[in-house]
Amino acid sequence: MYTNYDIREPQVRLIGSDGQQLGIKTIQEAQRIADDKNLDLVLINPTATPPVCKIMDYKKYRFELLKKEKDEKKNRKVVELKDIWLSATIDVGDLETKSKQARKFIADGNKVRLSIRMKGRQQIHPEISMGVMNEFFTLVNDIAQIEKSPLQDGRNITMVIVPLTKK
Repeated sequence: MYTNYDIREPQVRLIGSDGQQLGIKTIQEAQRIADDKNLDLVLINPTATPPVCKIMDYKKYRFELLKKEKDEKKNRKVVELKDIWLSATIDVGDLETKSKQARKFIADGNKVRLSIRMKGRQQIHPEISMGVMNEFFTLVNDIAQIEKSPLQDGRNITMVIVPLTKK
């Protein structure tokens, strides 16, 4: 954004610090008016005919803009994808432990990807691994929903669960 003496236009449409239109002025006249008020002349629309300039405190404007961006960034929630690996031969106690960990992830608002890598003879019976996935989901279905249902991809079976949407 061009300010003060960096503006190279011969004439500009000038807007005052209070938002009032001051008309079309030469750049020298507009700069003199801004200097008299101890404010900056800022080019806000260079593509208009004639270009539009506004009289404002540019440092204060930049500070407020950066502060607004910082607040937006602070309030933004980044959803992460957390991984939990299961086994086709997992025991009930271990399954409950993994479900507690998944509940923590989901309570934080994150997605959880469940994976099972089938080894050797387990590849012949993928329905056992699918049953483990379904059993795991029944342990967390009160706070989660399935985003991507269990899908076999080679030796792996994966499923993605997300927090329940609030209606």
